[in-house]
Amino acid sequence: MATYKKRGGKPKTKVEKQQSLEDGSTTAGVFNTLDEGASKTEQWVIANQKYIFIVVGLAAILVLGFLGYDKYIKGPKERQAMNDMFTAQSYFNDAVSGVSQDSLFTLSLNGADGKYGMLDIAENYAGTEAGNLANYYAGMAYLNMKDYSNAITFLNAFTSDDDVLGPMAKGGIGDAFVQLEQLEDAYDYYVQAAESKTNNFTAPMYLQKAGVIGLKIGKNKQALQHFNAIKNNFPDSNEAQNVDVFIGKAQALTN
Repeated sequence: MATYKKRGGKPKTKVEKQQSLEDGSTTAGVFNTLDEGASKTEQWVIANQKYIFIVVGLAAILVLGFLGYDKYIKGPKERQAMNDMFTAQSYFNDAVSGVSQDSLFTLSLNGADGKYGMLDIAENYAGTEAGNLANYYAGMAYLNMKDYSNAITFLNAFTSDDDVLGPMAKGGIGDAFVQLEQLEDAYDYYVQAAESKTNNFTAPMYLQKAGVIGLKIGKNKQALQHFNAIKNNFPDSNEAQNVDVFIGKAQALTN
């Protein structure tokens, strides 16, 4: 497993605990993103995150609603954990709507008014489904707050077979590694995210990210494969609209 070079880990005290997909570019803008260095790649990831976080929030709500009665509430501990998560989840959902994001993400992480935050739930209900999901929320909150080392820590602690949340966690780790300028690690996680589940939302999104980063680190043949996979397997996706541009760039660098 790749590790981040920036020091960090799960925060242990309350003090320590306090630290999208929107590709609006034209064809020329896409090439500028590829040619102007890592800083442009970082801006691209951040822009994509805004849309991603909205989808993540909705997906998490659906998961909780659909599985709440069946999978999560099995015994007093699970029931209590889900009850304790309600307020923290509400803060998170408000944050992804775009209003006072940092302060709301902080409340989601740390809690308020005597209510648990995601960090408390992850620690106090470790081993439960709620505790596992709290790792996901915490990782995504830290990613949005630009605390990338903690984002990686918590997203790595999350495990899921869900078609959306599983790939999003892997992709979130990839986004964090881009910000830490560890592009090799970012590429690996984007590939994992693209391959972990095949659906029309996450697979083409992370294939594109893997391709873009692949071109930056000299994996031109692999990047071409990722772009061709979008064109052939996900022709109706948003990513397919400009994929011929990426394919042309990859072919030029491969030949």
